[in-house]
Amino acid sequence: MDKKLNLFNILDKIEDYFSPKIIGEVNDVYIKLAKINGDKIPWHNHENEDEMFYILDGSLLFEIENEPSFMMNTGDMFIVKKGINHRVTSTEECSVLLIENKLTKHTGSVKSEITKSIAQQKL
Repeated sequence: MDKKLNLFNILDKIEDYFSPKIIGEVNDVYIKLAKINGDKIPWHNHENEDEMFYILDGSLLFEIENEPSFMMNTGDMFIVKKGINHRVTSTEECSVLLIENKLTKHTGSVKSEITKSIAQQKL
């Protein structure tokens, strides 16, 4: 059995915004933690994979192309279906738990200054 993890202890060690960190695996998905602060995440989608967001702390503005934006707060969860163009922003630090298929690219096929490879996402 792997050791237990405390998500908030791990979050304390994450210094970079927009840089998800893989903290575990369940079958074919990664469990990731990320901190978001600002608006650097580009519009993107994941052509073949859904993506789950769970807000651990803070607030996150969620935008989906051609739909009204909405605010997510601590305790909220949202699943972005594959192929849906989206982006997120935060005016203050927001901590997020992500569940993504192992094939999911950080910012889809869009490359930006914040795009991280799977190797860069490992703790």
